[in-house]
Amino acid sequence: MTRPRSQLVSVQDTPYYHCICRCVRRAFLCGDDRVTGQNFDHRKAWMVERLTELVKVFAIDICAYAVMSNHYHLVVRIDQEKAEQWSDDEVIRRWRKLYQGPSMIQRYLAGATLDKAELNVVNEIVQQWRQRLSDLSWFMRCLNEPIARWANDEDGCKGRFWEGRFKSQALLDEAALLTCMSYVDLNPVRAGMAETPEASDFTSIQARMVAWAKRQQKSQQKRKTQNQTFVRKTKLPKQTLPVVPLLRFSGNEKQGKKTTIPFNLKDYLQLVDWLGRAIRDDKRGAISTQQPSIIDRLNINKDELLAYVSRKEKRFIDVVGTENSIQQAVIQWQRKFIKGIRFAKQLFSVESTQYT
Repeated sequence: MTRPRSQLVSVQDTPYYHCICRCVRRAFLCGDDRVTGQNFDHRKAWMVERLTELVKVFAIDICAYAVMSNHYHLVVRIDQEKAEQWSDDEVIRRWRKLYQGPSMIQRYLAGATLDKAELNVVNEIVQQWRQRLSDLSWFMRCLNEPIARWANDEDGCKGRFWEGRFKSQALLDEAALLTCMSYVDLNPVRAGMAETPEASDFTSIQARMVAWAKRQQKSQQKRKTQNQTFVRKTKLPKQTLPVVPLLRFSGNEKQGKKTTIPFNLKDYLQLVDWLGRAIRDDKRGAISTQQPSIIDRLNINKDELLAYVSRKEKRFIDVVGTENSIQQAVIQWQRKFIKGIRFAKQLFSVESTQYT
């Protein structure tokens, strides 16, 4: 049964969500069209460019993304506190990057003298915009609508481009966030579209690995200047698209900036690399025995994690989390049952820290 979005998205329970949206009839409208033979990979670039714009407007951060040929994945963090701290003028400035706004706002910005009733109307509009700028549905609407419109104009047709409303999963704890991010980042590898994570175009993992390699090169160059030692050059993927601002990992943020992804980037890249090699058929029997420490820290079952990233079956529906986290969501949401509890018990052996 389809549930209203208000029952699926509750920032009080968790700010992290996994969003999925598919093209109509799962057609390859962003890749190689099997019927016409046309290639629409440039539409993936539209998605990346639009994401870059929206992250600078909304109080919503991107943890991970992957743009595929007939669907895309996002892992986002909703920051309502950030939106509440914006001034009214800042809210107007951000919203007007997307929409022009009513004439009353135009007069307010022009410095016209407004009476008390008109100022009340302006305040109501601004508060509505403030709420929308931290609303997941509005974020997805502002992402999907332009892409559909541009694609229909390019094809000279009308009708749906996306099959329906986007699907969202609440990520209730750290283990769920880690599992879902690695699943999203490895989507192209799992689909056979790329051999390695760094070769996965239109993904957050490629962007992070490019940034990581660049930092490593700068560090090596600095050491070379100081010690006059040999520097090994790292081959970097070509990046011509705008860089989507991504949420930072713990231990990698600049001084004074607060991190919100509670993992170390190096640990996460090691995990993704291990999973990326393990899900390939020709390397399934050559998995390294040295596992990333983050798996042990969160008590995640490695076999079940590999199975989750590799398989296509739906094991979670509305939420992802440990067994205890899902049981708490059942009580808080006044539901009799949430699908995925049995699999959560297999995947996450003990309870992880829940977000508050």
